[in-house]
Amino acid sequence: MILVAGGAGFIGSHVCAELLEQGRDVLVADNFSNSTRDVIGRISEAANKRLSFAEIDLADKKAVSELFSRYDIDSVILLAGYKAVGESVQKPLMYYRNNIDIALTLLEQMQLSGVKVLIFSSSATVYDGNSPSPLKENSPLCQTNPYGRTKRMIEQILDDTVKTADMSVVSLRYFNPVGAHKSGLIGEDPNGIPNNLMPYIAKVASGELRYLNVFGNDYPTPDGTGIRDYIHVCDLAKGHVKALEYAKNHSGIEYINLGTGRGTSVLEMVCAFEKASGKPVPYKIMPRRAGDIAVCFADCSRAKELLGFEAALGVDDMCRDLWRYQSLKNSN
Repeated sequence: MILVAGGAGFIGSHVCAELLEQGRDVLVADNFSNSTRDVIGRISEAANKRLSFAEIDLADKKAVSELFSRYDIDSVILLAGYKAVGESVQKPLMYYRNNIDIALTLLEQMQLSGVKVLIFSSSATVYDGNSPSPLKENSPLCQTNPYGRTKRMIEQILDDTVKTADMSVVSLRYFNPVGAHKSGLIGEDPNGIPNNLMPYIAKVASGELRYLNVFGNDYPTPDGTGIRDYIHVCDLAKGHVKALEYAKNHSGIEYINLGTGRGTSVLEMVCAFEKASGKPVPYKIMPRRAGDIAVCFADCSRAKELLGFEAALGVDDMCRDLWRYQSLKNSN
């Protein structure tokens, strides 16, 4: 059985659906601090297969020990943790305590239980934003916020751990996951004003928000707006399955980018979403945000070489699937 820690979240729910569709047995452990309980049923409905779940605090050693005693867990996918960059700057201790505690608790229990395979949800935020794209796994690292530093700290903990333990770890460095499951049953639905571009655009198109704030239109890019590497969340989920298959036949640790290797600007994404939804997405140009960079996209050759993984879905697919999810959510 595969333990998906944080499996009720945006990325976790899609990873669970993909695993279920592949015939795997899945156990979700989540405290629903950044998700809702009803997503468990929607994952099962989307994949047409039931999963197991436990509502626990993954930093609670006793609860995690009982979980491993109750289920026959053979591998772990660690997605649990706080993830908002801005919030991490305001509440750094909360991020360090939560994210690192969860990782340490799970690693300790994995060793006690003899579980050797771990897939870690890392982030492109570990890279130095001033490095030229495409970013490779050996590009310079420099984290500018506590969220990014927790990801890198956990990678360092994993690196040290595999030197003394018989483990196989793959740290997946995500770029910008977007979109939703083709069923429209699961997707990204943040409360209030979203931190990320795509759910923000979707809320504007649906009329929940009046306009999109575009931060900066004077970058050295074709249309002046920032360029990022957006990857469909269902492609990302497939990458996790590939990483699991790889990890079960290798030892040590690998760092692997998950992206498309292509950049899309903010205004290109706005146009693509207008086309997919048939709705206008009004926007206002705002000053640049501190710390934002002009261009960031991945070198994905390592994912292809080691995992046999390449993203198959494009921007039009991302917009279409997110709009389906947004429309179904608003109709309920």
